[in-house]
Amino acid sequence: MQQLGANTIRVYHVDASSNHDGCMSAFSDAGIYLFVDLDTFDTAMNQVDPMFNQTQLNDFQAVLDAFHGYDNLAGVFVGNEVLNFANGSTAAPYIKAAARDVKAYRDSKGYRSIPIGYSAADIPALRPYLQDFLACGGNASETVDFFSLNAYEWCGTASYTLSGYSQLELNATGYPLPIFFSETGCNTVPPRTFLDQAAIFGSEMVDTWSGAIIYEWIEEANNYGLISYGPEVAATATEGVGGFIRSGTPIPISPDFTNLKNQWATLTPTGISLSAYSASVSSLSTPACPTSTPNGWLVNGNAALPSIGQSGAATATTASATGAAASGSAASGTTSAPSASATKSTANGGREVVGMTIALAIVMLSFIVWL
Repeated sequence: MQQLGANTIRVYHVDASSNHDGCMSAFSDAGIYLFVDLDTFDTAMNQVDPMFNQTQLNDFQAVLDAFHGYDNLAGVFVGNEVLNFANGSTAAPYIKAAARDVKAYRDSKGYRSIPIGYSAADIPALRPYLQDFLACGGNASETVDFFSLNAYEWCGTASYTLSGYSQLELNATGYPLPIFFSETGCNTVPPRTFLDQAAIFGSEMVDTWSGAIIYEWIEEANNYGLISYGPEVAATATEGVGGFIRSGTPIPISPDFTNLKNQWATLTPTGISLSAYSASVSSLSTPACPTSTPNGWLVNGNAALPSIGQSGAATATTASATGAAASGSAASGTTSAPSASATKSTANGGREVVGMTIALAIVMLSFIVWL
């Protein structure tokens, strides 16, 4: 990871009962920060039957308890791609409720203000609405601290405009929270060239976006890996998981590893102090809570958030009495039409299942402003 130039990793699922001192110390010595997802496959929120109950909260709290003391914990995610279909917007208040409840627990325990955010699927019909909904309402105890996007729009030799990145930049301009790519690295046009990194860290986007996570570290069946630990073995082999070995000496995947390393070597992102960041966003306005749209975004205004254990979609479409003032306009920016490159290939359909359990993703994050 040091050879590659990474300064942050994202880990999707962790065992909160284990001791992580060794890994976190090794990462700290290497100048590497961590973003960790609080959920697991058993506790992740579901857009089909949305709920955030006490069992889920207890498990989220356990992960926060396990990692809060590490200085190189950069932030935590309360969800990853909870909304993954165009009709899934009624689950959005549950994401916000999870952020509210985890924030309340964090503060009650006297932990530092560890940033709590969300990692969104790149669904053009919902993206700008969700982005604004998670930041709207004016109540910092309920809004996320950062918003991030899993985007695979830039494939092969696409450009800033053809990839749709120009539209992402338009939607993010003026956003009052830190925003970054929590997954990127299209593999539908091999080899991966990572040309989008020059745009993200270049003049087009660097003043808005805070970096990019490259999916993913270990090679698996989905062919997103940057390294492997040897050839594929039988799926039932004891030395591997799903046919892929998880320990030993990392072997760079050629030419993807070198391509990313070379791209990052040409970039010179600079950090920003918290005071300078605070000054830069002081003039930005909290976005209005988006109004519902026919057959699209179904959460109307500053919707009342569900309480612990409350389930069903009814809450998501009920605007609170105090939400009228904030519901006058739709989400900022406009949605872009989904391009062919925005859709992950069917060969990657198992990415969420196969790739997230213990895989690491790599990030080169230009602005760590909260630490």
